[in-house]
Amino acid sequence: MKKVLFVCSANKLRSPTAEHVFPKREDLEVASAGLNHVADTPLDADLVEWAEFIFVMEKAHRSKLQQRFKAELKNTRVICLDIPDKYAFMDSDLVRILEARVQRHLG
Repeated sequence: MKKVLFVCSANKLRSPTAEHVFPKREDLEVASAGLNHVADTPLDADLVEWAEFIFVMEKAHRSKLQQRFKAELKNTRVICLDIPDKYAFMDSDLVRILEARVQRHLG
């Protein structure tokens, strides 16, 4: 089972949407977190170490992630999905984009 973590800024819209979409797949264990300190689930070292794949929504998220958790990322694949912060939670367009872009990396 692949351990997949979805990361955005506040963990309110994009990454929680992804966390709700992908548990349907039996080959994935999923979680989500946010990089901001006020995030619903703030990203911490334990979550980073747990994940085999980390999907960030923006390039700035990847940079922050790599700065804060460099040591914990040694065996983790970080993938930027390039999804702007303009979607509501479970927006049908966001779900479609997530499914298409994540599929490319996880098969």
